[in-house]
Amino acid sequence: MTARARRLRSIGALTSRIVAALLGSYGLAALCSVAVLALPISKPQAVLTGQLASFAICAGVVIWAFAARSALTAWIGLALVAAVLGPLAWSAS
Repeated sequence: MTARARRLRSIGALTSRIVAALLGSYGLAALCSVAVLALPISKPQAVLTGQLASFAICAGVVIWAFAARSALTAWIGLALVAAVLGPLAWSAS
């Protein structure tokens, strides 16, 4: 593998992590904000809880995207969490 190919591969992995951090944080925060409506609490309290939790989730996803062993691992982790939150958000709406 040439130096140019290694450089392009590392840039691709970094770009993938950046996209995972940006889109993943927004997507999971939105899913969590809606999924929390499925909890057995009042709707105003659920909305407030979901909105407050979304800030922590955004920060956690960004940290996860860059702390994961590889970009593929970061995407798999985001997909697994989204797969869990998706049905909850669907049933709450």
